[in-house]
Amino acid sequence: MRVLFTVPPLAGHVNPTVAVGAELASRGHEVAWTGPAGALAGLLPPSARILSAGERADGGGYAALHERWRDLRGVGALRFLWEEALVPLARAMVPGVARAVEAFAPDVMVCDQQALAGPLVARRLGVPWVTSATTSAELTGPFADFPKVGEWVADRVAGLLAEFGEGGEGWDPRFSELLVLVFSTPELLGSGSRSGPQYAFVGPAFGARPAAPGFPWRRLDPRRRRVLVSLGTLNQEAGARFYRAVLGAAERLADEVQLVLAAPAELVGEVPGHVLLQPRVPQLELLPHLDAVVCHGGHNTVCEALAYGLPLVVAPIRDDQPIVARQVAAAGAGVRVRFGRTGAEELRDALTAVLDDPGPRRAARRIQASFAAAGGAAAAADRLEKLL
Repeated sequence: MRVLFTVPPLAGHVNPTVAVGAELASRGHEVAWTGPAGALAGLLPPSARILSAGERADGGGYAALHERWRDLRGVGALRFLWEEALVPLARAMVPGVARAVEAFAPDVMVCDQQALAGPLVARRLGVPWVTSATTSAELTGPFADFPKVGEWVADRVAGLLAEFGEGGEGWDPRFSELLVLVFSTPELLGSGSRSGPQYAFVGPAFGARPAAPGFPWRRLDPRRRRVLVSLGTLNQEAGARFYRAVLGAAERLADEVQLVLAAPAELVGEVPGHVLLQPRVPQLELLPHLDAVVCHGGHNTVCEALAYGLPLVVAPIRDDQPIVARQVAAAGAGVRVRFGRTGAEELRDALTAVLDDPGPRRAARRIQASFAAAGGAAAAADRLEKLL
């Protein structure tokens, strides 16, 4: 079987496909990725076959787009995501994805929900396609309380389909009728999520990551409970005020807790000796040594923490993060705090709650068990093999 992954240039959307691709390759199948090659080269293993699609011609690249996006919140961030990122990315990727299909001749395409060019090309060329749902936000009726926002998003999707001559048939490029690989489980999503025979809840799929050399493992303090604080790869610049609150909470918990803070030193400044500040951390290797995680609600980080049974303090910033944070809180596996207005006292109380109250840890371990039972990359590969 030949499988072509169509992905946006975002680590959280690429990482699960790395694990699934490796599993497929171990079974003798051929795999390749298509998307903006410059960005994907830093996210995929060196041996990965990358077929370029969607390189920006304006010279600014996706880093420049991120500079404009990082300080937006709420509806403003959503509008930017669709009008300045997802729809233009789809337009830019369509020609390259079509060339990739012609060159690689896939038996099936695995298309990320934010790489809309994949389904457009697959339908045009008659290639079976499945959805890669690397965040659970779209599966839980995210706009049920904001119908006009939902209508606006639906209009953006319909306009894109019409632009490429694929409108008018009532199909949605975010949801394959053949198979939707959901990298989560109902235990986290809760009731009300989409369901049906085409929805495969496979749980997180962990693939190889770029190395984070030089992590000072010996500085982890066995006498204190250890907590990772991470805002992911795209949100660090927005975190200066939040990092100050984190340090304030760390000061109040100095005798009990060691924080491992993944952040740029220039945004944080001086830290006390019991705070371990690193620009990057080997997150998957570090999680078994931790007691809790503070994060922004990125789906990958949340699922990785829960896969190790770790309770969470979640401070969502934008996009799908408030939805994921709501899922964590509703499942009882953590505490949600306000990213923009949380102070040191509130963060200290939230950390104390997830560290001292056994409830969040029990809930996190329940979700951990559901992830293990779901099967991850192997289960995703099983479902793909059954298509052909």
